[in-house]
Amino acid sequence: MSNFLKDQDPKLYAEYVMEAYREGSTGKGTSIPLPDLKFKKPSFKKNIFSDLEKISDLNKTHIARRYLEARKLPIDSFYFCPKFKEWTNKHKKVFPDTRYDESRIIIPFRDKDGVFGYQGRSLYPNAQIRYITVMLDDSKTKIYGMDRVNEKEPIYVTEGPFDSHFLTNAIAMCGSDVDLGAYDYQFIYTFDNEPRSRQIVDKIASAINLGHKVVIYPSNIKEKDLNDMTLAGHDVQSMVESNTYQGLQATLKLTSWKKV
Repeated sequence: MSNFLKDQDPKLYAEYVMEAYREGSTGKGTSIPLPDLKFKKPSFKKNIFSDLEKISDLNKTHIARRYLEARKLPIDSFYFCPKFKEWTNKHKKVFPDTRYDESRIIIPFRDKDGVFGYQGRSLYPNAQIRYITVMLDDSKTKIYGMDRVNEKEPIYVTEGPFDSHFLTNAIAMCGSDVDLGAYDYQFIYTFDNEPRSRQIVDKIASAINLGHKVVIYPSNIKEKDLNDMTLAGHDVQSMVESNTYQGLQATLKLTSWKKV
C-alpha cells in the first residue's frame, strides 16, 4: 500500500506516512520509511533594499533626510520607503489591506548571515504606530546592529536603533519581548532615563539581578534618551562610561535614582 501511494500520489503518500507515525503504526516489521522533515530555512541573501533609496541619496530638503540630520543620525545607514505596506507585502505578506499606506524610514536588521528583518519608522508625529517591525526570519531575535558590533568587547544595549548610534559597540532591542539570554556576551544595559516609569525600573532591576552591568544616569540629566542627550550637548559616551554599575552598587544607585 505504501509503495502504491508513493508511485500514484506523492502528496497523499506523504500524508499517509505522517498519519502512520502519528498513530504509532511504525516499528519492527513495518516498511514505512521515516518521513523527510527537513524544512528549508528562509534565505534573504539578496538585497531587498535595492529598490529603495538610501536616505543619503535623497534631496537635502527631503523630509526623511532632514529628520535624520536634525537628530544627528547617520543618513547612510537607513532607507526611505514611499509606500511601506505595499513594499513590505512584496517580501512578506503582512498587510491584508494596503489602503491608507504611508512613507516610512527603513531601519535594517542584519547579522553575519545578512538581512533578517527591519523596522519602518513613521515620519508623522501623530502616527498611531510609530514603529512597525517586520521579521523576515522568525527564528532570529529582534536586535538591531548585530552586524556592527565586536562580540569580544562589552556591548551596550539600548532601547531603540537610533540611540545605539551614539555609543561605541552598541545594539538595540527592538521589542518588549526581546530576550538576550541566549547570547554569551558582556552586555551593558542602557535603558531610557525615566525614573518614574515602573516598566523601566523593573527592567533595570531585572538586568541587575541577572548579573549584568547597567547605566543609571546622574540627577542632572533630564533628557529621556541618548539621542536627546546628544542634542542637548552632553558627551554621551563619557557620561555612560562614568555611570555604569553592577551588583550591590547598581542596586543602591537604582534605589536612589527612582526617587528623583
